[in-house]
Amino acid sequence: MAELTRDDVAHLAGLARIDLSDAELDKMVGELGVILESVAVVQQSPIEGVEPMSHPMPIVNVTRPDVVRPSLGADAALAGAPESDQQRFSVPRILDED
Repeated sequence: MAELTRDDVAHLAGLARIDLSDAELDKMVGELGVILESVAVVQQSPIEGVEPMSHPMPIVNVTRPDVVRPSLGADAALAGAPESDQQRFSVPRILDED
């Protein structure tokens, strides 16, 4: 694999519209080099016979049965509210009508 240069990092930063200082460019050459080496190691993994997957564990949608059951009434829900108005929580206005 070709060695990553400072000009390569500057080009990538330009494509990503990231303004990097000279010190940051120098630092990123080493950091991106390590990342590219790690990717190269992963690409060498033996994958023959391994089926492609989107997730390492089986994904099952866990739902509960949709059963009608009694719920909390408006009076009980508003019992602990500091203020209520027309069976609704009353809160201070934070936006103007404009």
